[in-house]
Amino acid sequence: MALQTEPDSHVYQLRLDGHLDRRWGSWFGAQSMTHDANGETIMACRVVDQAALHGLLRKVRDIGVPLIAVRRVD
Repeated sequence: MALQTEPDSHVYQLRLDGHLDRRWGSWFGAQSMTHDANGETIMACRVVDQAALHGLLRKVRDIGVPLIAVRRVD
């Protein structure tokens, strides 16, 4: 997956349990969002720093969706 790069930013892939409605993608600022056949949602999100990453993870916590994995992909 080729994503536009910005200086000092990184793309993280979040794997979440369950299929989130597509509307959540914009709330998370996701550049892509897919649903796996195994029932997981995979989102790719660009974050500018560690504080922004923690903010993204806080959003996952706030909606109560189980987080399966976080991985830097760039």
